[in-house]
Amino acid sequence: MGNIRRSFMAGVLTLDMARLTGKVVLVRVDINSPLHPETKVFLDDSRLRAILPTLKRLADSKIVLLAHQSRPGLEDFTNMSSHADLLGRLLGRHIHFVPDVCGDVALDEIRSMNQGDMILLDNVRGWPEENDLKKADLDVLHDSEIVQRLSSVADAYVTDAFAAAHRNSPTLSGFARALPCFAGNLMSTEIHALSKAIKNPPKPYVAILGGAKCDDSLRIALNLLDQGVADTVVPVGVVGNLMLWAAGHRLGQGNEDFIRNTLGDDFDSTFQDATRCIEQYNDHLLLPVDLAVEVDNRRIAISLDELPVQNPIYDIGISTLQSLHSVIRNAGCILWNGPASYFEKEQFAFGTIEILNMICESKAFTIIGGGHTSALVSQRKMGHMVDHNSTGGGACLTMLAGDHMPVISSLELSASLFEPQLDELGML
Repeated sequence: MGNIRRSFMAGVLTLDMARLTGKVVLVRVDINSPLHPETKVFLDDSRLRAILPTLKRLADSKIVLLAHQSRPGLEDFTNMSSHADLLGRLLGRHIHFVPDVCGDVALDEIRSMNQGDMILLDNVRGWPEENDLKKADLDVLHDSEIVQRLSSVADAYVTDAFAAAHRNSPTLSGFARALPCFAGNLMSTEIHALSKAIKNPPKPYVAILGGAKCDDSLRIALNLLDQGVADTVVPVGVVGNLMLWAAGHRLGQGNEDFIRNTLGDDFDSTFQDATRCIEQYNDHLLLPVDLAVEVDNRRIAISLDELPVQNPIYDIGISTLQSLHSVIRNAGCILWNGPASYFEKEQFAFGTIEILNMICESKAFTIIGGGHTSALVSQRKMGHMVDHNSTGGGACLTMLAGDHMPVISSLELSASLFEPQLDELGML
């Protein structure tokens, strides 16, 4: 067998480990993008730009792109012709749209490809199996029509769909036994950066967890604390409010109802997680010491002694930010997921913007954990000032919480099956 260059991701094949020149390569991407409700014009092309390095790297292969847009029944569920046009313009080469997923039309188009050609098949969620088999095991996924038919005309599979890596479907995790499966550039970068934040981060490690997804944030906090990874967890935003409530500070009926309604059926379990976090790891927590509420459209600072309040709590206060500043200044690694405030309201953007500025000025290894936080970094054109700005959102949260990642598991399985065969398959 040839000499395989080892990846930083043990157990996963990467593009550094194989030669795919002239091969038919299925490339699963996540280019699901916000579209204008009437014109269907792209409102954000960041996910398309994120996959360009992988596509450029595979330029001498025959690339068959698999992707989705929204899901059936929603207004932005469309075919992929516009995605092919925009991606082609960004890449500077023609991408042929094929109005089929795995039927005879698609297979004939794939068989007729020449080296360097690139096609984009239609929205994979238009094929019933992609939606119906979300909870299926790998055997069922392997036997699906979409996997069997596409793998019959392909040599390898590459995934760059990190934003969907926490999901399960034929095109996301079904090719593990059918083809050698590789992590693309984006997937590799995401796994590497987030693994560093979980397994061996520079110390001290500070996790700033905010936003409204309290259940996800508490799972991340407990995973990092239970594993002994995080030195300090800083709950802010709605997460911070919940933690104050669990610590014995009544917030006021309106604020408590907001948290209950946001969490729905998950409220009781999440409140229990918050309570356990405080009881077991109080020395590792930096809770808010002051807040800001809205009174007649104005920002009013309050201390914790003034709780409960009738007014909505929309931000952390200056004293909290001062305490956080010293923690960030001395950090070796910083993870930030979720805003500290209702930052869409100008007068309450202060806490979130200050945290962003502090992180960007830090010398620590810095990770932005997707979602609204990632979008804010991109909007303010500060992405170059952090080490990693995740494209993942839900996938990022799932991985940081230590939960199952079907796409990564399928990559690991495929590596165990196909790595010994790469030389024989002409991929070394």
